[in-house]
Amino acid sequence: QSGEGGPAPLVMLHASPGSSKMIEKVIAAMGDSRWVIAPDTLGNGDSMPPEGDTPEIADYAAAVIGTMDRLDLQAVDLYGTHTGARMATEIALAYPGRVRKVILDGFGLYTPDDLDEILKIYAPEVVPDQIGGHVMWAWHFIRDQYIYFPWFKKQKENRVPIDLPSADFLQIKFVEVLKGLTTYHKSYRAAFRYSMADQVPKITQPTMITFGETDLVYPVFEAASKLLPGADCRSLPGVTTPEDLDETASAFAAFLDA
Repeated sequence: QSGEGGPAPLVMLHASPGSSKMIEKVIAAMGDSRWVIAPDTLGNGDSMPPEGDTPEIADYAAAVIGTMDRLDLQAVDLYGTHTGARMATEIALAYPGRVRKVILDGFGLYTPDDLDEILKIYAPEVVPDQIGGHVMWAWHFIRDQYIYFPWFKKQKENRVPIDLPSADFLQIKFVEVLKGLTTYHKSYRAAFRYSMADQVPKITQPTMITFGETDLVYPVFEAASKLLPGADCRSLPGVTTPEDLDETASAFAAFLDA
């Protein structure tokens, strides 16, 4: 935790599916210079599921504010990636006095036609069965996201130009997804329903919009960069290598501390 007069606490919100463990490299890097709080969002990782069948991003944002209240955090910097970026956007809009600066790291922009298909197919509700079919489904769901985008369109034009992560990485993510297998879809679907094209332009706090160069949604970086005039928009190398991680974390810290 930073001392009096040091950097503001930083709340970091992970992508779907998985948990905050999936961003532990950048959490550790940012934690060298400030207090970092990285909760598993509702229904993911080790967190309890949200109430109701159709929670919205506003419900996930309220849960983060509840965590801040319990930690007696009045104002924080916010980082969110993918689904977490949507939560960070909503927190900045709905609770402006609680947010100092915002980093939005990679987020999709979907047309109505894309959205209709994605909501129906991308994040299905999964129920465990006695022969373990859900286990095999989860492994392929996680792995295939690094081969095709979207994962369910297995044609060559949907291949993604990155290497498949190691088996160790896939195993870690697989375990985190299994923890919330019956509720992971709720945050995914809420994220898809939340229009970043409509909401990001309303943000009033200083904001960085950044996409990793190997991010699956990197092709929309140019469009995303135009959503908020005055935002600090840049592409960064990601966190795959120590050098990439250092460059990315340094850029985040420089923006937050400026």
